[in-house]
Amino acid sequence: MTTWAGIPLVSGSADLMALGVRLAFDLIFAGIVVRVVYCRFYQQPDYVFTYVVLNLVTFALGFLLSRVPLELGFALGLFAVFGILRYRTEAIEVRNLTYLFVVIGLALLNALTNQRVSLLELLVVNGVVVGAVCLLENASFSAREESRRVVYDRLDLLRPHTADALLEDLRARTHLPVTRYEIGTVDLLRDTTDLTVYYRAERHRSKPSDEQRHEKRDGPPSRRST
Repeated sequence: MTTWAGIPLVSGSADLMALGVRLAFDLIFAGIVVRVVYCRFYQQPDYVFTYVVLNLVTFALGFLLSRVPLELGFALGLFAVFGILRYRTEAIEVRNLTYLFVVIGLALLNALTNQRVSLLELLVVNGVVVGAVCLLENASFSAREESRRVVYDRLDLLRPHTADALLEDLRARTHLPVTRYEIGTVDLLRDTTDLTVYYRAERHRSKPSDEQRHEKRDGPPSRRST
């Protein structure tokens, strides 16, 4: 076999076929998760780019490294590198982190499959993972809960027996379907308190505006009194 710098110039037809089939499976099912499911509910192009590229890179690493023996130290080093990259990034929401785990899992699933796993089994497992994501996203009980921090100026409604009146006032003044709230710091000098209000997000979210994208990149907006 012709080599260059110790690397074979060509692979066998069986190896190329295996690469093509696994890559096709990975792209199809990851594409369903990202394009069909994620983009339908969450209009965040930055995450779409991250999911697709990270899926491809993970697949490439998994497929190529599965062909060579790895020492324990090298494997731990790779894990440490990914850990450093994760902790140096900004915090992301749990739902987005779950999608990140799904696309990485699909990449590893399709890249590390060996001859003991049949094509039908691989198809079924991919289908189960993608089907579970689709089913849970469309289920009513898994609707995402979002939160907002507000500065509230009616301390007379903080009593336990006025909780219903406080919820109604928050819904009227914030125009959000508030379901619950948490009381934070109380400023007696200004007669205000920090409240974290929680509400169910709409199933089909509209595309965020340029102002919302700017706020997401530059941090949370300044708090305003309701």
